[in-house]
Amino acid sequence: MAEADPNNELGHFSLGRALMDANEFVEAAVAFERAIALNKNLSKAYQLLAMAQLKAGEKDKAVSTLQAGARIADERGDVMPRNDMIRMLKDAGAEVPELRAAPTVTVAAGAGEVTCGRCGLVKRALARPPFPNAQGQEIYQKICQDCWKEWIGMGTKVINELRLPLADPQAQKVYDQHMMEFLNLRA
Repeated sequence: MAEADPNNELGHFSLGRALMDANEFVEAAVAFERAIALNKNLSKAYQLLAMAQLKAGEKDKAVSTLQAGARIADERGDVMPRNDMIRMLKDAGAEVPELRAAPTVTVAAGAGEVTCGRCGLVKRALARPPFPNAQGQEIYQKICQDCWKEWIGMGTKVINELRLPLADPQAQKVYDQHMMEFLNLRA
C-alpha cells in the first residue's frame, strides 16, 4: 500500500508497525519517518520511530525524535503518547522538553460531561455508546464528543487509505487498533 501510494501516511505507518513486528528496525524507522513527513501530527509515529531507532542502536536520533514527538503530542492533547515519550526520555537519561502543564481537573465532571481520556479535559460526553459492546461502553465513559468527532474524520481516512473492508474481521481489528490508539485508550 505504501508503495502503491507514496503519499499514504497510514500506509507508511502500518508498514512501520509490520517491520517493527518483524524486527526490521532500520526499515521500520524509514517507514515511520515517511509517515511523519506526510503528517507531522502523528504523535504515535514519533513514539514508534524512537522505539525503532533505539532498537537499531541510534540513541541520539531516538532522543531527538522523542523530544519532538512529546511536543507534538502535548500540543494535540495526545496524553498517552506524550506520557510514554516523556517516560522513554527519562529512561534514556535525556532532557524532557518544556511542555504545557498537564491538564488538571478542578471541577468534577457533571451530568452529561466526561473527563476525556484523550484530551484530559472535562467536556461534553457522548449522548450514548457508539457501539453496543464493551468497547463502545469504554469510549462512552472515557471520551468527549469533540475527540470522538475528530476520530470520525480520522476513522474515515483509515478506512479509505488502508482500503479496509470492515466486513472482514482482520480489517475490523486493524480499524479498532487505530481507533483505540487515536483515542488513547490502549497502546
